[in-house]
Amino acid sequence: MKENIITHHYQITLEDRIKLNNHNSFLLWFTGLSGSGKSTIANVVEQKLYQLGIKTYTLDGDNIRKGINKDLTFSPEDRTENIRRIAELANLMVDAGLVTLAAFVSPYKKDRENIRSIVKDVNFVEIYINTSVEECERRDVKGLYKKARAGEIKNMTGISAPYEAPENPDIEINTETESIEGAAKRIVDYITPKLSRQ
Repeated sequence: MKENIITHHYQITLEDRIKLNNHNSFLLWFTGLSGSGKSTIANVVEQKLYQLGIKTYTLDGDNIRKGINKDLTFSPEDRTENIRRIAELANLMVDAGLVTLAAFVSPYKKDRENIRSIVKDVNFVEIYINTSVEECERRDVKGLYKKARAGEIKNMTGISAPYEAPENPDIEINTETESIEGAAKRIVDYITPKLSRQ
């Protein structure tokens, strides 16, 4: 089958899109436990980028699970496939010239390394939303921790499934000591030089 797949080359390139947008494109990958604040912070970052005229798109765990990955479970194998598909989708968005924000638990180091290899290291910014499981469980914004404690949810990251924290993230945010606004500003400040076409 693979021998019948032939890449078609189009005239408009990533360089053309970057020139039109007047900014570089790359992937901001937010990782952390459920309830850590990934989506909340990504949302504020995207608003700030929008105000700067940056073309963006956000991929979020719940939205992806309702659509392109609705056939996947939360088994370790399906979690890996979930992240692989998202990385491929994000790679297309980066090629389209968008600053892509992705907010996913993504608990396994090997899967996050795979994202890095798919989108290329230069296009990957890993943002670790470091919130303790105790704080996430206290917030329990979706009621998932309560269900996990009651045995209604299997493979709950931080409870019955592992979370492998990044060892050297590009940015680490501790939401128990840093405000959402402060975290978003720090992220935007960090990526501003990366946006420049020079």
